[in-house]
Amino acid sequence: MSNTNANRTRKLLGVRPRVAAVVTAAVCGSVALTGVASASEPGNADVFASHTATQLADTTHGQAQAQQTAAADAKTKATVKAKADEAAHAAQAAAKAKSDKSWVSPISDDYTLTGHFGNTGERWASKHSGQDFAVPVGTDVKSVHDGTVVKAGGNGAGDGPAYGNAIVIKHADGTFTQYAHLSKIEVTVGEKVDTGETIALSGNTGNSSGPHLHFEVRTTANYGSAVDPVGFLDEHDVKI
Repeated sequence: MSNTNANRTRKLLGVRPRVAAVVTAAVCGSVALTGVASASEPGNADVFASHTATQLADTTHGQAQAQQTAAADAKTKATVKAKADEAAHAAQAAAKAKSDKSWVSPISDDYTLTGHFGNTGERWASKHSGQDFAVPVGTDVKSVHDGTVVKAGGNGAGDGPAYGNAIVIKHADGTFTQYAHLSKIEVTVGEKVDTGETIALSGNTGNSSGPHLHFEVRTTANYGSAVDPVGFLDEHDVKI
């Protein structure tokens, strides 16, 4: 090969690597520029903003739903409580109505009302403390309501000889009832009695002008705490 041809060959070979390097650099630069351009294109920024807005909207919607759920739960609880309170009040009213109806007169046979509560006269040391039911000796005397016998016996069961044989019963509402001038006592202290149960027979014992039952309603078991028995029974739907 001549020197001239050899030089030509070397020149061609030397040029090609440089061209390849330039082309490679150009391609890499294009890729890099393309990446920069991609990040800065307006369309891509819109996509990012849209995604952020969607996340915010979802969060706000979730919070609103949570608040609505909490409000609904609170309303439900309030409704349930109101219904429970209403049911409790209705039950109390029904219990009172049942209790009121369960009171009865101490005498179920025929009777005549004689000495009344608050009467005065020589027959009493002070005002009359009960209601008298004139009935024959041996008439059944009933407990006006269920309760427990707390006093029973002669000498007015501890209230004095004027009452003769007597019984005092304590009822669940804290009221006490007394039955006096009895000919026979059929219960004992501590015994439970039912409404309308026969507890004694009427008589004429103690300070009595004739056969009758002396009936009292008291706030305690003892003499001196009597209230109007007719008015009390009337409040419990018992007419005498």
